[in-house]
Amino acid sequence: MNPFFKLILKLMSSPRIDIQEDYQGIRKFQRFFYGTPRNSYRVLDDQIRSEDGSHEIDVRIFQPKKLLHSEPILYIHGGGWVIGDIDSYTKACMNLADALGREVYSIDYRLAPEHPYPAGLNDCFRAAEGLLERLQFIDPNNLSKWIIMGDSAGGNLAAAVSLLLRDRGLTVPYKQVLLYPVTYWDHSEESPFASIRENGYDYGLTIAKIQSYMELYVPDEAERKKANVAPLMAEDLSNQPETLVITAEFDPLRDEGEAYASALFKAGNKVRLHRINSAVHGFITYPKFATPLDEAYRIIDDFLTRA
Repeated sequence: MNPFFKLILKLMSSPRIDIQEDYQGIRKFQRFFYGTPRNSYRVLDDQIRSEDGSHEIDVRIFQPKKLLHSEPILYIHGGGWVIGDIDSYTKACMNLADALGREVYSIDYRLAPEHPYPAGLNDCFRAAEGLLERLQFIDPNNLSKWIIMGDSAGGNLAAAVSLLLRDRGLTVPYKQVLLYPVTYWDHSEESPFASIRENGYDYGLTIAKIQSYMELYVPDEAERKKANVAPLMAEDLSNQPETLVITAEFDPLRDEGEAYASALFKAGNKVRLHRINSAVHGFITYPKFATPLDEAYRIIDDFLTRA
């Protein structure tokens, strides 16, 4: 790893950054840094009504420069369930749409701690229902022809949505892509996964940050052990979409993501696992010329286009 980049990551790992106290400041910085996208014929903002009718869920739809495939992607952003939004992920989703030649639907789900679990999950599930309703209108014979994708906490939500769709008798996507997902509930030194201890201090995303995010998202520790929060705890992982899990070598979440891929495979699902070497958590938001992102695009495109 580049020594200068490693130094930057170490500075970002400072214990002086307290997620539980500083999350609002981080959100303000993101809004200032990313702003709102300029009007573009390739970006469309829409809304989906929540299931209980209490609020609207914002969805941003990205059209690629060249549409090559008809199957849309439902994208769920990361940010520890606490930070991140469709503005901060606009460049990432636009680049993703262009790289894969597919429409990308980005969901602005409600964030903790103002809206703890299961608010964000409910919004993502409702967005999946909305996409299914759209597909029913377009081609009722191909309801499975869509893709769910998410990174980090978004990967966690994507996995949980796929499980919920199966459990509620709805059509699961034919493929899912989970980028360095959260799949387990314990990110302390007592975690069963070595990558938590190996990579949990000096690579930007630290043990303390992950634990803080989880505590804000799910205040009740007993709830954290349930499958909708920790998919790796699910008793039944059968009948899930064909899955690609991408992990990063220096990510504390590396091992639990790879364990989830293994568990899905053992449950009878088609699974592909790819680890990107010399990469750290969060690379999906890097500039599109970055080496880890370029590798990820190639792996995802191959996975989605291969029958």
